[in-house]
Parts: sequence; C-alpha cells; structure tokens
Amino acid sequence: MKHFLCSILAVTCLVLTSCKNNEKKVEEKADRPNVLFILADDYGYHDLSVSGSKFYETPNIDRIANEGMNFTNGYAASRVCSPSRASIMLGTFTARHGITDWIGAKVGEDWRKVGRFNKLLPPEYEHNLPAATTTLPEAMKAAGYKTFFAGKWHLGEKGSWPEDHGFDINKGGWDAGSPNGGYFAPYTNPNLENHEDGENLTMRLAEETVNFLKENNPEKTGQPVFAYLSFYAVHGPIQTTKVKWAKYQKKAEKNGIADRGYKMAKFLPIRQVQDNPVYAGLVETMDDAVGRVLQTLDSLGLDKNTLVVFTSDNGGVSAGDSFSTSNLPLRGGKGYQFEGGIREPYFIKAPWLVRAGASTSEPVTGADFYPTILDIAGIDLKPEQHLDGKSLLPILKGGNFEERPLFWHYPHYGNQGGEPSSVIRKGDWKLIHYYEDDREELYNLKDDLEELNNVASEHTDLQKQLSEQLFAYLDEVGARYPSKDPEYSLQKEEAYLKKIVDKKLPSLEKERLNFLSPDFDPKNDWWGSNVTVD
Repeated sequence: MKHFLCSILAVTCLVLTSCKNNEKKVEEKADRPNVLFILADDYGYHDLSVSGSKFYETPNIDRIANEGMNFTNGYAASRVCSPSRASIMLGTFTARHGITDWIGAKVGEDWRKVGRFNKLLPPEYEHNLPAATTTLPEAMKAAGYKTFFAGKWHLGEKGSWPEDHGFDINKGGWDAGSPNGGYFAPYTNPNLENHEDGENLTMRLAEETVNFLKENNPEKTGQPVFAYLSFYAVHGPIQTTKVKWAKYQKKAEKNGIADRGYKMAKFLPIRQVQDNPVYAGLVETMDDAVGRVLQTLDSLGLDKNTLVVFTSDNGGVSAGDSFSTSNLPLRGGKGYQFEGGIREPYFIKAPWLVRAGASTSEPVTGADFYPTILDIAGIDLKPEQHLDGKSLLPILKGGNFEERPLFWHYPHYGNQGGEPSSVIRKGDWKLIHYYEDDREELYNLKDDLEELNNVASEHTDLQKQLSEQLFAYLDEVGARYPSKDPEYSLQKEEAYLKKIVDKKLPSLEKERLNFLSPDFDPKNDWWGSNVTVD
C-alpha cells in the first residue's frame, strides 16, 4: 500500500511538473514579442502629418511614430521598390544581392526600346529573390513564429512568391508591383480572390491582416506571430473615392493653390507642391487601414507585446509614374539619387523597450530590420546572412552605435528621371558617383539637407577617400556597372528632352489643375468605387 501511494504521488508530481513546464513554455512563447511590419509603397518622408505635411492627414501612422522611436535619418536600401524589398528580406545592400532595379525593368540594348536615347545601357540584374539565402520570414518561422504576408511582393515570379520564402500565408503577393485592376475590386490578382465589386484594396489587405491576428491570437495559441503588411498603396495609378477627393480639393483651395506645380529637372518635370487631392485620398485610406490593424492589436490585448515597424520602400513619386507628391525640402523623389529618393518614414514601436516619442538622427537603412527584429525577439543573429544590416537594439535602448558607411547602387535610369549612380553616406557626408561622365558630388547633409551645394572641390581629400571606399565595397560584392551605348545620339536625346519641356510639362500643369477643379470627375466613375446595388 505504501509503495502504491508513493507511486501515485510520484505520477501526480510528474503530471503537475509536466503541466507547469508546459505552462512555462506557453508563457515563454507568449512573452516572445509579436511582430507587425508595415511597408508602404512609394511613400515619401514628408507625406505624413508627423513629418511636417500640411496637406496629408495621417493620425494612425503618426501614432506609431509618437509611441515609438522616429529614425529621422532612416533610409530605404534603394530609390526603387524591388531592390529595397529584397534588402529587408535579406539584410544586405542591393549591390550584394544583385536585385538592383525594379523587377521587369529593361536592361542592355532593350533599354533603347524605352525611347529615352540615353548615353548608357543599364546592366543585368537578378529577377528573383535568391532561394539559397535565409530570408527574414524563414528565420522567424524557424524560431517558432507563425508567418503571414499581405499585399505587394514584386520579388520574383511564381516559385519565388512569399510562400516560397518563409511565409505560411500569402494574401495578394505575386509578380506584379502595381495594383493590377486598380484599388477597387474586381482586382486582377491570382493570390487575392474578389469579394464584392468596389471593395477597397488597401482596406482589404488590412482586413486580411486583422483576420490573421484574430485567428492566430498568440494569447490563445501561445505561438508568436510575424505579420508583414505590404501595401500596394500609394503606388500609381492613384485612385480614391469622391468623398475623400472632395475633402482634399477643399483643403487645397483653403491652403491656396499655387500658380505652378512643377519645375524641370534633368530628364522630367518634378512636382513642387503637395496639393493632389486624389493622392491625398489614397494616403488617407492607407492611414485608415493602418488604424484598423492597430485597433485590432489593442482589442486583442496584443499592443503591449507587439513590435510595430512602419517604413517605405523608396521616396515619394515626384516625377514619373503618377507625379503624385513633393518631397521638399528633400531634393528629388522616387528613382533619384538624392534624399527625396531614399530617405523614408522609419518608425519602430516596442512599448517594453522604447520610450514613447523617442527620436534619433543615426543613419540607418532597410537592411537593418533583419538583425534588429531577430535581436528584439531574442533570436540568434545570422551574421553570415545579414552581412550589411546591423541590429539597432543599442539605439532603441538609448546606447551607443558605431558609425558605419551606408551604400546605394543603382546603375540604371529608371522611370522617374534619376541618373545611374552609386552613393555612400558616412557621418554627415554623402558622395554621389555618376556613371555617365564619372563626375562626383559631395554634400554635407547636416548643413545642406537640400543637396544644393556640391562641395567636392573644397574637400578633395575627403572626396577621394569616400570614392575609394565606395568602389572598394562595390568591387568586393561583385557589383554590375552600366556600359556606354555605341548608338547614343546627342541630337536624339536633345529632341526628346525638348518634347518633354514643350508638351509633357504643360500637360502635367493642366492635369494638376483638373484634379483641383470643383468639377473634376474621372471618366470611369471614380474607378469603380461608386458601386451601388439597386
């Protein structure tokens, strides 16, 4: 009997110990922070209220900045989308991973078909996210996270979609970089089924994220989540509802409509004012969608234990595409080598770690997200993978951060008017090397944020030092360079540029005033957003 009671007691203790251990494991899993990564498309540094815009209204995105840390020198890894997105996934700069242009851009002699008559032929680039690498979602999944993707992918064709690179669930990610079918259903997307006509794509992606959080609530499952909400907004074509357009049309009138909205840059006109009511409506809808997801975190009790990141893949579109916004006082925009093309909203919210309203001017980049997220989540870093990225945890904790150079490599022309060039930033200094004529520009960003005063001739030793460091890195990683076009014709290029000045510039000014007219009415009934059931 004594032995029997001892056996029962031992079994009971074993069961209780096992239960406690299981409870402990669940607690440990629940305590591991969840991650919500929000990536906007073509969203400029000054396209937010929190960064000074007097036109756009973004209370929900502002909330992330105000409740977390604002990196005022936060950069995308490229001036265009696919390269930046790859750098977030891989933790490396673009020259290293080889996706140096948006996937689908023409290269070599095919560039002539674009009809730009440029001096150089852009080099080849990688067209898929490399399968042999360990992506950020793969690292998170291996660490026990449930992974989810919604929205724009643009990192390769079928076989290189989100589900092929570590995401358990994929809602809307595929080859295309723009919202095929537009922002109102029916969409043309093989990975996002259509519901009712007129549904808004941006809000739909938010709802998919909300559903994922509810169905995989870590408070119930004990499994942390990594949710990656990658908006197609605010990429062109820019579209909004009549109600939101009307709100911002009136606001533009109240602010005072400028006589002219553009000035000519080297290849294209570039927008100088934020007064596009269609684009403003698109921005507000994205902000509404961000708010929907943040409210869900709050209601599920996940807000205190969720790392929230908000950033963009490149600068706002001030030239080319939909000529949507102005990035002033930053020079240029998407596709440009200047700050307007690469400096981004860059916010990290972690309530247990970061004081609300914190700010830093430390230069950081999209490649830093990979090691930073791993570090915050308590996952072993992968230095063999995120070779260029660096964990920002010391900054988030208020500590020191060793200065390092940042590199950008874009040996292409693109659609927005930027020039084939490579860039290095180190401290306050930024050097740009241009491949058309091998000239170099040097700017002190602390004194000259607008990049209007090239001081290369005044600091020749520094210019040489930065140039050597730039090309040492590019050569080390096997960067590809453009080549001279033997068929280049100065006469043809000048004729092309004259047509831009004589025809394109006036047509843009006319379009701008049309959007601002009280009588504006799209020919296609507000892009299908006014669907009614009679």
